[in-house]
Amino acid sequence: MARCWSYLRGLSICVTVLLLVSGVVMIGVGFSSIEGNVPVAELFDQLSISDDGVLALQVFGPITVVLSVLGISAAVSNHKLLLLLFSALIFVEFVALMIVASPLVHVEAEVNFAVEDIFLNVTPLHRAELFIQTELQKLQTSDSCCGLRSFEDWGNHLPDSCSCSPPAGLSAQTSNSSSLGSCVMTGTNPHPSDKLWVHSEPCGPILKSYLGFPIKLRIGIISAFATITITAIILCLVLGLEDLWKKPPVETTVDDFNRVKYQPKPSLS
Repeated sequence: MARCWSYLRGLSICVTVLLLVSGVVMIGVGFSSIEGNVPVAELFDQLSISDDGVLALQVFGPITVVLSVLGISAAVSNHKLLLLLFSALIFVEFVALMIVASPLVHVEAEVNFAVEDIFLNVTPLHRAELFIQTELQKLQTSDSCCGLRSFEDWGNHLPDSCSCSPPAGLSAQTSNSSSLGSCVMTGTNPHPSDKLWVHSEPCGPILKSYLGFPIKLRIGIISAFATITITAIILCLVLGLEDLWKKPPVETTVDDFNRVKYQPKPSLS
């Protein structure tokens, strides 16, 4: 039984150390500028994304680090009152974080709807501001895409960054096909010799993935924190209430021993 309690104490130390690491990660992500890496960021200047996730990481990250140090000290010293205090404090933090970060679940869907409205307002792209066109063409060249929702967003002013070269083997199979591999033929050039091939994939989903990554990252960190926190609470509560789980030893006096020793044996008759 003593080995079991020793194992639980070692496990609680490991879990509280993981909780400390998660607090450090929360601080790092909370104070880092992940949103600055979004291509064509000028498109989304008017997009208001909830800062609940960032504020939650910035506030609860340092709190988690401090409470984790308390939990590690309590687990190492096996101090019952400190273990119970740590369990109570980390539970309060867990409930508060879940309340504050709960709007993050709906933020991603709201961002997708808002981005669709932005795509609709900025088209046709050849009439958009010059710096937006320049940044979008860089994205089209690097990620082999064209337009926001489709190449038709450019109208009849397709830039060179939309141009696509279909595989040689596929292009020789048929001259009537309007789609080959990741390329699609536009309807602007009816003559087979003047076919214009462009990238069939739009750039909109790529931009959405860039915008959604910080939100998914914060949700993932908070979910990992929640899992580690629940485990730490259970282990520290079990260790803190160790005396209640153990059966008190049965005291045997000398009189009890002599009574058992000299008790007459029953006769066999």
